[in-house]
Amino acid sequence: MNDSTLFIVIVLTFIGVYRLGRNRAQALAMAGTRLHSLPSHYGVLLAMWAGLPVLITLLLWRLLEPTLVDAMILRQLPETVRAGSDAQVQLAISMVRNIAAGAALATPDGFESSVSHVIALQARMVLLQAGVLLAVALFGLAVCWYRFTPNQAARTDVERMVRVLLLCSSAVAVLTTVGILASVLYESWLFFGMVSPLEFLFGTHWSPQISLRDEQTGSSASFGAVPLFAGTLMIAMIAMLIAVPVGLMAAIYLSEYATDSVRNMAKPTLEVLAGIPSIVYGFFALLTVAPLIRELGTALGVSVSSASALAVGVVMGIMIIPFISSLSDDVLNAVPQSLRDGSDALGATRNETIRQVVVPAALPGIVAAIMLAFSRAIGETMIVTMAAGMVANLSANPLDSVTTVTAQMVSLLVGDQAFDSPKTLAAFALGLVLFITTLALNYVAVNMVKKYREHYD
Repeated sequence: MNDSTLFIVIVLTFIGVYRLGRNRAQALAMAGTRLHSLPSHYGVLLAMWAGLPVLITLLLWRLLEPTLVDAMILRQLPETVRAGSDAQVQLAISMVRNIAAGAALATPDGFESSVSHVIALQARMVLLQAGVLLAVALFGLAVCWYRFTPNQAARTDVERMVRVLLLCSSAVAVLTTVGILASVLYESWLFFGMVSPLEFLFGTHWSPQISLRDEQTGSSASFGAVPLFAGTLMIAMIAMLIAVPVGLMAAIYLSEYATDSVRNMAKPTLEVLAGIPSIVYGFFALLTVAPLIRELGTALGVSVSSASALAVGVVMGIMIIPFISSLSDDVLNAVPQSLRDGSDALGATRNETIRQVVVPAALPGIVAAIMLAFSRAIGETMIVTMAAGMVANLSANPLDSVTTVTAQMVSLLVGDQAFDSPKTLAAFALGLVLFITTLALNYVAVNMVKKYREHYD
């Protein structure tokens, strides 16, 4: 049974059990029995008791099934394959799975019994899965049906189960973040076991290429990440110098000065920038902005790199303008009109009202918008990869070619890489630095909001 069919069956089961519980409750009500809750609450409760155990069982099944199937395939592999390395064993298991699924045509010698066993095992697993899910659904339905009484607090039970579901949803988000952080920390720990943290954080030469064979010559790898941090910060600051003034002034104009007709036309047009893929911005920076800046530099007698940080920063600033303008506009519109009226009553001009009342009242939201845009600029990859190049230059000149942390992470992880080499593990160390940097920026933003927030009664 494929996933789509299984999903349709589960949905139909929910609907059928819901109607069954609701109809029984309505029948009791029509017979003169006083119900504690509405008939729909009894239907929802019955559907949850029948459906939620099925979903939990299905989730556990999907988590455990690959491990069990791989263990069974391993027992059927030839002895010569099982005696090989872990990589060879995993490759053989994947090959058997692909052949059984029809993704490969030829079956290698010695693997016929393994493939036949997997095909038969998959057929039995489908039947077993259907039987287990049906048994779980019937058991949950029987338990709820046995407890079905007119005095049952169905609404209270449903609300309690919904609260548990909401709590589980929140826990999934938190645990996902914890899992991502744990995986990055583990891989970074392995990297720092091979490379000194001082060299990584304070070294000024980045050359992660490692000789694959002993007879190869060349300089050893160097993992000084300062050029990457400097390039990331330079491009992000150029982008913010473009995006913050333009975005904030656009938000103030749309919120305080523009008429409804202009606002209804200008704001959607401005937000179109947020929907353009970053690779399109990369093409724009590579084919239009970078040559234009280089030609201007040549006309002025200034040497400009063909892939300058200035070109990337300008295009990136254009890209993140909607993040600041749209969010700031919403925050400015959320400021109570009574504050503006009070300022006008005291004789303040519109400019003074905006500068001394509206903007301070909206400061937390504006800071949040700026921090979101800054995080977006730090994490941007495609524009830098296409238009700034991959050369790790340590330079404070925005007309030079630089690279960023994210661009190097892409370069380190592209292609078939061994995850036990410092070259690949360096990507996780760079990701950890980005995570800590973003966390520190959020901490600073929270403190700034607390310090400069204006409180109104």
